[in-house]
Amino acid sequence: MTVTITALRRPRRLVALDRVAVVAPSGPLDADRLARGCQVLESWGLDVVTGAHVLDREAHLAGADEDRAADLQQAWCDPQIAAVLCARGGSGATRLIDLLDWDAVLRAEPKVFVGYSDATALHEALATRLGLSSLFGPMPAAVPFGGESPDLPSLHHLRQTLFNPEQVQVLNGDGTTCVVPGRATGVTVGGTLALLASTIGTAESRPASGGIVVLEDITEPAHRLDNLLTQLL
Repeated sequence: MTVTITALRRPRRLVALDRVAVVAPSGPLDADRLARGCQVLESWGLDVVTGAHVLDREAHLAGADEDRAADLQQAWCDPQIAAVLCARGGSGATRLIDLLDWDAVLRAEPKVFVGYSDATALHEALATRLGLSSLFGPMPAAVPFGGESPDLPSLHHLRQTLFNPEQVQVLNGDGTTCVVPGRATGVTVGGTLALLASTIGTAESRPASGGIVVLEDITEPAHRLDNLLTQLL
């Protein structure tokens, strides 16, 4: 039996003076990059708060699992918060899924959720457990956002997506090559390839049949990409 992916509900767009929370569900942060990224968000007219443990560090993680999960849940369940942004990627987000009170998360008002890379696991969890769409986009403490030379086109695209989503209905990039031309319709699904493959067999793994799959990964050798794609298929 083939299970077809279903459409997801969308949170409201952001408006000036909205409060947004930056949390660190994955790797440890560079404080200067975080500060610069938050300044960018504030320049967009947003009121930015950060998780209590956002600058914690424990081995390769941004603090203890319980503390990272608590920051994420507190931000999501706070009725004054309109959006939750992951500070950066790395690893460790999957460790939080079973620590969250999903009943409380479900009762909270839907929010914008932004992140990429390791945040793929949380995107999948929000989709499967809440039926909520989320944004695979740049993160405040990552180099393209909070670095000394930020990726301005990406930041502009994110800002428009948050505030004026109808103005950013085209996705492209330098060096993009069309391999097979054509048209298709469907629900967008995907994320970082390695994370999607690692969720196979879990409750967070979504079907992709009938969807438009967008995959991201870097530095993986061709033979491993082939293995991961074959696993997903």
